[in-house]
Amino acid sequence: MENKVLAKVGNVNITQNDLEETIKRFPQERQSYIDSDLGRKQLLEQIISFELMYNYGKQSGFDNDEEFLSHVEKMKKELLTQFTIGKVLSDVTVTEEEISLFYAENKDNFKEEESVRAKHILVESFDKAKDINKEIKEGLSFEEAAQKYSSCPSKENGGDLGNFTRGRMVPEFEEAAFKLNIGEISEPVQTQFGYHLIKVEEKTEPKVKDLEEVKDMIRNNLIQEKQNKHYMDMTEELKVKYNVEYVE
Repeated sequence: MENKVLAKVGNVNITQNDLEETIKRFPQERQSYIDSDLGRKQLLEQIISFELMYNYGKQSGFDNDEEFLSHVEKMKKELLTQFTIGKVLSDVTVTEEEISLFYAENKDNFKEEESVRAKHILVESFDKAKDINKEIKEGLSFEEAAQKYSSCPSKENGGDLGNFTRGRMVPEFEEAAFKLNIGEISEPVQTQFGYHLIKVEEKTEPKVKDLEEVKDMIRNNLIQEKQNKHYMDMTEELKVKYNVEYVE
């Protein structure tokens, strides 16, 4: 792809690639605005302004100013420190054997709890719930009944509460939901909120996630642990090498 020249400041070309690289340095949430005709035009003007100020600073001799040189040294120290840390930690690796061993020794950490996906209809009385249940048995769909009768905001989605695990709902509701078979509709269930008709759409049995599902997470965690240890160990070695003394 041609690297189109967008502007020239003296002998310096400001190109399409320069603009793209600048956009990438902005936070993700701002990139959508900048990556537009108006945003790109404004950004190009800003790049030109910076280049002009750079030229003016060079011509004015500010690059030899003592205050500027002091800032440069501080920035060089910070950049070199971060670059060195990156180089040192980049040597840390994790083997497939280490990942497998960690998984085998910590399987309990990768358990997926039992869950259900349920819909419900919430009304104020037992009799109302029974009447609605009768209408459903006579042909009214559960979702239509929820939209028509339920007092819960979930009525807009046909009573859908999404997936939930144990401990997320009030005890009476949870007990009934987890006992139901898929597609089965409960008898009226009383809770502190009123009377519910519950329909279970999906059930997921408890299981341990496969190694492949969690391998990347394990690798990242192990690398972070090993990097932290390597960093601390190397810091202690360097304290001796460069003669660190703590002064009270």
